[in-house]
Amino acid sequence: MNKLVITCAITGAEVTKKDNPAVPYTIAETAESAYGAYKAGASIIHLHAREDDGTPTQHWHRYNELIEAIKARCPGIIIQVSTGGSVGMTAEERMSPLEISPEMASLDCGTLNFGKNDIFVNTISEIEMFAAKMHEKNVQYELGVFEKGHIDTALRLWKKGIIREPLRFCFALGVYGGMTGEARDFEFMKGSIPEDALFSVAGVGKYEYILAEQAIIHGGNVRVGLEDNLYIEKGVLASSNAALVEKAVWMAHSHGREIATPTEARMILKMVK
Repeated sequence: MNKLVITCAITGAEVTKKDNPAVPYTIAETAESAYGAYKAGASIIHLHAREDDGTPTQHWHRYNELIEAIKARCPGIIIQVSTGGSVGMTAEERMSPLEISPEMASLDCGTLNFGKNDIFVNTISEIEMFAAKMHEKNVQYELGVFEKGHIDTALRLWKKGIIREPLRFCFALGVYGGMTGEARDFEFMKGSIPEDALFSVAGVGKYEYILAEQAIIHGGNVRVGLEDNLYIEKGVLASSNAALVEKAVWMAHSHGREIATPTEARMILKMVK
């Protein structure tokens, strides 16, 4: 079985320091948090940008500063920029980081209710536009799927040549308003993608390690981090992103999986020819 690729989603766009003081905002905080995750075993940083006061931003210049700061601390790390941005942003705003041709980005493949009052909108026309921009900028991408219909959309676009191989899915489950993240949900999602497709899991809240264990057992990869889950165990706030990565590493070792370095991750994810 391949070594485990761990992604750490270090800050997100919705959680704040009021939720957990370890959520990073500034460039220095973000670089330090990424470094902790990297040292703990993460080979990919899933990156949202925040202003110093915590306001989400998709402006390319902020991403450029963050990426430079992270790379200076974390040699070889893969940085996957978010094109999800924050709920309510336009598609054009969300695509801004692609202007700097990052190595990797997320590509969300469908719309869903997001919390009680928000809708995370990804029309098929927008998905096509994002994919075209990523191809133009030579950006590798991971397909964010929050439920089975999003997989179907991605596969239809793949068959049309709009989404290209290699197919890398991230099952993002447990969002309030979306699909839950029980083992049965994982099995359904995994059974809905091609056998040779790559997959990772991102469980929200209590589903983070339920899904992580399923992915570890079944040969997939894992995403953890304060964007998705604020707690290291029930009722106990995580002290850092590193602590969440360390728990995933411990879980992997308990099931006999070794941890991939960034160089190994690029090979496993078919990012290099």
